[in-house]
Amino acid sequence: MSKKRLKKQKLKKHLFTKNRLVILNDETFEEVFSLRLTLMNVFVFATLGAILIIFVTTLIIAFTPLREYIPGYPSGKLKREATELALKSDSLEFAIKKNEAYLESIKKVLTGNLDYAKVNKDSILAISVDTLPDLQLTATEAELELRKRVAEEEKKENRRNKTEERK
Repeated sequence: MSKKRLKKQKLKKHLFTKNRLVILNDETFEEVFSLRLTLMNVFVFATLGAILIIFVTTLIIAFTPLREYIPGYPSGKLKREATELALKSDSLEFAIKKNEAYLESIKKVLTGNLDYAKVNKDSILAISVDTLPDLQLTATEAELELRKRVAEEEKKENRRNKTEERK
């Protein structure tokens, strides 16, 4: 027989040899507990015990507030704040888009680039449904300059119209 085969047989014999675990009272030598075991049984029970402990620990950490103390897990408060901030940013984006559309339409009116034939009834209905809250907006310096220029051009145009009517 080869050496490997002999080693395997010897290990198998050693693993499955029955041994007795005995607990004795030291003073009276009375047998308190006795158990027949093999080395394989001890190994299997130890492995199953370790797996069970790992599984229970994982469940306790995953489904209780203990997980907040582990680095990398966000707290419940942090999740709530992130959700609130996401909702606020979405509503701000929506308000900005509406303001941009409003300013774009004002620019079209001021420049005279209006398409009177193209009126989308759905957009009119959508605007009436989605009302904007009253916002206190202040005009920037560029907007104030634009307003002055428009007012001056209107005055000049009114003067021209009046002089043309007199002729």
